[in-house]
Amino acid sequence: MRLSKSRFVTGLQCPKILWMNEHMPEQFDDSVRDEVRLETGNVVGDLVMGYYGKYVEVEFNEHGFEAMAERTRELLDAGERIICEATFIYEDNFCMADILRVEDDGVHIVEVKATTELKDYHQDDASYQFWVIEQCGLKVKSVGLMHLNKSYLRKGDIDLHELFVVEDITEEARNRAESVPMNIQRIVKKADVDREPFARVGRHCRNPHACGYQAWCKREFPKPNVFDINGIWMSVAADLAYDDGIVTFEDVLRNEVSLNPRQAVQVICEVDGTDEYVDREAVSDFLADLRFPLYFLDFETFQEAIPPYDDCWPYEQIPSQYSLHVLDGPGGELLHYEFLAPEGSDPRRAVAEHLCEDIPLGACSVAFNMAFERTRISEMASLYPDLASHLENINSGMVDLIEPFKKGAYYRRAMGKSNSIKAVLPALFPGDPELDYHALDGVHNGGEAMNAYANLTKLPEDERAVVREQLLRYCELDTLAMVRIYEKLVEIAR
Repeated sequence: MRLSKSRFVTGLQCPKILWMNEHMPEQFDDSVRDEVRLETGNVVGDLVMGYYGKYVEVEFNEHGFEAMAERTRELLDAGERIICEATFIYEDNFCMADILRVEDDGVHIVEVKATTELKDYHQDDASYQFWVIEQCGLKVKSVGLMHLNKSYLRKGDIDLHELFVVEDITEEARNRAESVPMNIQRIVKKADVDREPFARVGRHCRNPHACGYQAWCKREFPKPNVFDINGIWMSVAADLAYDDGIVTFEDVLRNEVSLNPRQAVQVICEVDGTDEYVDREAVSDFLADLRFPLYFLDFETFQEAIPPYDDCWPYEQIPSQYSLHVLDGPGGELLHYEFLAPEGSDPRRAVAEHLCEDIPLGACSVAFNMAFERTRISEMASLYPDLASHLENINSGMVDLIEPFKKGAYYRRAMGKSNSIKAVLPALFPGDPELDYHALDGVHNGGEAMNAYANLTKLPEDERAVVREQLLRYCELDTLAMVRIYEKLVEIAR
């Protein structure tokens, strides 16, 4: 089995992933695949190639990695000092160093990551490169991990040396490199076999990356099981299932496993076959904090690793649009307001100004999981002092519609382990065509909305108009959904 640095890190997470990729790739759940993250990594990698000055890139070769490794050796022999994507092969192991700084007496490895901090698995990645390159006869003098500087605030043109920081991880990479041969042997022994290997489900299924074979590995557990309990840690569920033999919800109750109110409601309803649980007093207390008119608010944002505008930082959630449904009283008129900023320029000022026009001072605004909306509003308030007072006033009057569901005051079995609006809505209104996200054209979720807005400038004008309309209708459904959920809470409180 040939290992690359990414396959090595995957093997450390769980060797069975490599086996499944080879033998049963059709079982992979594509929903965990983050194509945007991969594309972002490519963008960042291309941007920083010139960080140390003039460089030569080992380009992809259709004849394979052997040809790329041969090209790397030619560049080293020719005395090139900065080589990007330098490729090395030792036995069945190969790696491509993002940036290789070459000196007469050795090399410096610089691994580039599109993150804002050093993560533990980055050091496993670097240690593998350290080991492979040294086995190829070069002395590794240092290993650096280059990542985005989360404190960077763009002012004018991008400054690469301010946008990125390089952390020296030489000693850790060298220390971990000593274990690389043993880890390779362990990974290959477990992954390069004919029969499907056993792998315990646990925390590693989501760390460092979500595994797409979780459903397959859990297939022998009855449904629902401890892994389906709202908010339970994977490690806790694994200990219960494998060590204590507590697998079913019946097992959970029989063994008096400690549960919070939301978890207890879920488990008891499932065991008893109860479709709906309502704590009417708690729901009524929640509704008592709301006052008309109600302003149901939802933002859509986009984010980029490289700050696109002045006064932006890496991966800032930049508001690009909002939807606002306004209910003026019980059974009263429902109004809708919306704003989608023009593409191609910083949308934040326009979003903030229109929001202040649409939501008056002293209003009671409603969001679902409001921390997101409140954070965006606070960020705009910090950026625009002349609007700060009004924006913070909007924040001060905001109520979170998720609370009755998060605290277990209202639960339907169809919600399962999730409190998200995408789980609550179909559970409360099954089959309602008015509230069906799948029936929307083009944009069906927040991730698609984020990508659609970010890519608007790349589209022809006629296609751009279509996508803008799709964005508006998606965001509108988010706030209409909140209105219907609110109305349902009022109904059951009676």
